[in-house]
Amino acid sequence: MKSFKSLFKYIFPESLLLQYHHFEALVTAFAYGFPSRKLVIIGVTGTKGKTTTANFIWTCLQAGGYKTGLIGTANIRIGENESLNPYHMTMPGPRVIQKFLAQMVKEGCTHVIVETTSEGIKQWRHAGIWYDVAVFTNLTPEHLQAHGGSFNAYREAKGMLFKSLMQHPAKIFLGKKVDRAILVNNDSSEKTYFFAFPADKKMTFGKKEHADWMAKNIQATETETSFDINEETYLLKILGEFNVVNALPAIAIASQFSIPPEKIRQGLRELTLIPGRMEKIDEGQPYTVLVDYAHEKESMTAVLNTAKTIVPPGAHILVLLGAEGGGRDKVKRPIMGTIAAEKADVVIVSNVDPYEDDPQEILEDIAIAAEMGGKIRDKNLFVIADRREGIQKALLEAKEHDIVLITGKGAEQSIVIDGIRSPWDDRDVVREELKKLKK
Repeated sequence: MKSFKSLFKYIFPESLLLQYHHFEALVTAFAYGFPSRKLVIIGVTGTKGKTTTANFIWTCLQAGGYKTGLIGTANIRIGENESLNPYHMTMPGPRVIQKFLAQMVKEGCTHVIVETTSEGIKQWRHAGIWYDVAVFTNLTPEHLQAHGGSFNAYREAKGMLFKSLMQHPAKIFLGKKVDRAILVNNDSSEKTYFFAFPADKKMTFGKKEHADWMAKNIQATETETSFDINEETYLLKILGEFNVVNALPAIAIASQFSIPPEKIRQGLRELTLIPGRMEKIDEGQPYTVLVDYAHEKESMTAVLNTAKTIVPPGAHILVLLGAEGGGRDKVKRPIMGTIAAEKADVVIVSNVDPYEDDPQEILEDIAIAAEMGGKIRDKNLFVIADRREGIQKALLEAKEHDIVLITGKGAEQSIVIDGIRSPWDDRDVVREELKKLKK
């Protein structure tokens, strides 16, 4: 049975709904007094890495003495106060966003990072927000069904963030004009498109090609990653060499706001946890369990490659994965199954958020690809729709020194099956199941 929301979308044409969203966003911003005009707003967009990038920017600005807010997929921060995002969407509706921005102004924030998604932009949730800095992390095929199946439409939606920079007057902060700035990942094949938008200042970052902010001498261990930029050495406590690129915009932005390198180093070093991003769950078990949001080709590849670099000789990698329903990109499902089969020793396929779609169809799309990649059902490939049971299986199969990756949801606070939203947190479920195994 279709939900009321689905029926509403079916009855009314999309163009009319988008006009309503645009009107609602502007009216809401007006009702709250356009709080973004009183803040330095940093928008972060891209297919992956947004949450980690946003949190790195937050920690560097905080270390530099600027009280900073954050609205993102995993968490919402107002200065040092942090709460998990309960909305099951990266970019909540305008009423929520404008309310938070107004609260951040009231509580003395000067800067705010807003994870800004293509679907949020399409639905005009960014309207009424005066952005000052736009960060582009990367772009790969994802969420295409929300954009008519078109990669160009997906890219153009993200481009609206960059286009908006010069559509409002420059702000004044501490007596100085705030440059409306663009930061682009120079390693991305889409860099030229995003770099072409007008701005007061444009910068690039990356590690593969020459960039304004280029990481060199990257050294990763199972507990930390170090790298150099412009003869300065920085240290990350967030696991994964791939997070170096996510940290570069933070260093660039903090430097633009005159934060010295020693404070930037302090901020990066002190950030030891981003909810649901390579988050280690430790209940005294003899193997490592990591919860991560990875839910598409590049992020899944990155977390599995990280696991390969830290797993001890003779130990194994186990991964639980799934894919979303509700009109999300179906093409990625077999790709995910192939990657998991190639890079993990044991694969468990389980529900993520099927929404109103047939969960078994989603699971089989992944499992069949894993079989084609060499995995054998009920030996090193298990299809378990119930996510808790899937997590139980992953933990039961793990042996000493193994690495267990629980992917797809991170720190999301709910799960949606058959159109019904229920409370859920992978991290809590993993802890509960680990405790049961100790009894």
